[in-house]
Amino acid sequence: MQQVTPAYVRNLNGITQDFLCPVNANTYNIQFLKFRIRDMDSGQTLFEVERDQDEESIENLPPEYQDEARRIKYHFGPQFFELKTVGAQLTFSVGNKPVKNFTIIERHYFKEHLLRSYEFQFPFCIPNSTNTWEHIYTIPEIDEAMRQEMINNPFQTKSDSFYFVGEQLVMHNKAEYDYSPFD
Repeated sequence: MQQVTPAYVRNLNGITQDFLCPVNANTYNIQFLKFRIRDMDSGQTLFEVERDQDEESIENLPPEYQDEARRIKYHFGPQFFELKTVGAQLTFSVGNKPVKNFTIIERHYFKEHLLRSYEFQFPFCIPNSTNTWEHIYTIPEIDEAMRQEMINNPFQTKSDSFYFVGEQLVMHNKAEYDYSPFD
């Protein structure tokens, strides 16, 4: 089996069909506690979710629910394309081992077309700590024809988010996006 490294995911040609690591690959006990997406110009919150630190972690869910817990769907509407930059603020805790070179690689696709690849790195997390990290996304230039295709095809825009500690893949999440008008 192919070892999944940062170099490997940087060269993927499309969205993955399956998760590239099991839930139990998270040997650092990294837990996502809060996630917020906001427009950097206006400060408007576009999406926010928070989990109680005492809430059951994904590893403790029945196996049939674990994959679903690693997927999220967003409905941003067509006005999202007018934004220049968005901030994604992540609050997370780590277990009793130090986390060195925590790297997120996100690959965004429309159908099988790579729209943009983003990479962010958090150099070090102290064991048993809670950390907040905001990464800034520059919205890629998308021509009008493709924008309309993305609006007309809800959830055909997808992303894979790969989380590495050093060269080790510890988590993999998936997202789908809807840019159609709100009802």
